[in-house]
Amino acid sequence: MSGYVELLPVAFEAVGRGAEAMRGRSPGSLTVKGDRDLVSELDFTIERELRAFLRHATPAIGFLGEEEGSTGSAELQWVLDPIDGTANFVRGIPLCAVSLGLVHRDDAVLGVIELPFLGSRYAAARGDGASLNGQSIKASTVEDLSEAIVAIGDYAVGPDASAKNRLRLALTARLAEKAQRVRMTGSAALDLAWLAEGRIDAALTLSNHAWDMAAGVAIAREAGASVVDRDGTSHDALSAMTIAAAPALSDTLLTLLAKADSQQASPGEIASGSY
Repeated sequence: MSGYVELLPVAFEAVGRGAEAMRGRSPGSLTVKGDRDLVSELDFTIERELRAFLRHATPAIGFLGEEEGSTGSAELQWVLDPIDGTANFVRGIPLCAVSLGLVHRDDAVLGVIELPFLGSRYAAARGDGASLNGQSIKASTVEDLSEAIVAIGDYAVGPDASAKNRLRLALTARLAEKAQRVRMTGSAALDLAWLAEGRIDAALTLSNHAWDMAAGVAIAREAGASVVDRDGTSHDALSAMTIAAAPALSDTLLTLLAKADSQQASPGEIASGSY
């Protein structure tokens, strides 16, 4: 058992406060962050409230929030996405989460994810295993992609979205030919939590923002999933992508990703089916 597990009660309290706010308050006003990207007033409110709570409870630990950045130590840092899946949340779609991770020297070592509208709290600390509502969970042991349900992260928006989406579309096309099913939930935290539980067999996110990934990576790893970068090296905060899967599927998915990367189809080719 690691010393990180001693911080779980603090993380539970913080995430519980965020989840309660999501269940009890409206999104409030919406602000456009960029092309097809928005943030709700409640995102800011939760982040500010949890930043203050964690600063008081653990003053030696820094904090990084998606909306308002970093304060305190960067070596050991709480990392928060106050509402992961804001677009879902503001539309009343229950696939959204409060996601709080702890990162030590770029390595995710603790995570708590709560899905406020699904009654699920996932948690893990390095060396202590992963749990759902207090019960131990394990990742899938599926070995063949044809039997796997694979979640893929949202398509890109904002600057260079068209170029970024060529790889996403090419990978989706290859997965559609090989996997049992492909899913896009709109919440990276939920994808990684469901991977840890064994509901899905892989969660592929072709980006790596710490607030999206830290908690889920910690939980998925403790549940026995493989979590690597696009080149197969161990995943950390500096990785380019997050390729998380049942261990037996990891090499197959990395091969598919490499093939998709080398043969990216243009949007016109995807639309015409000529790729």
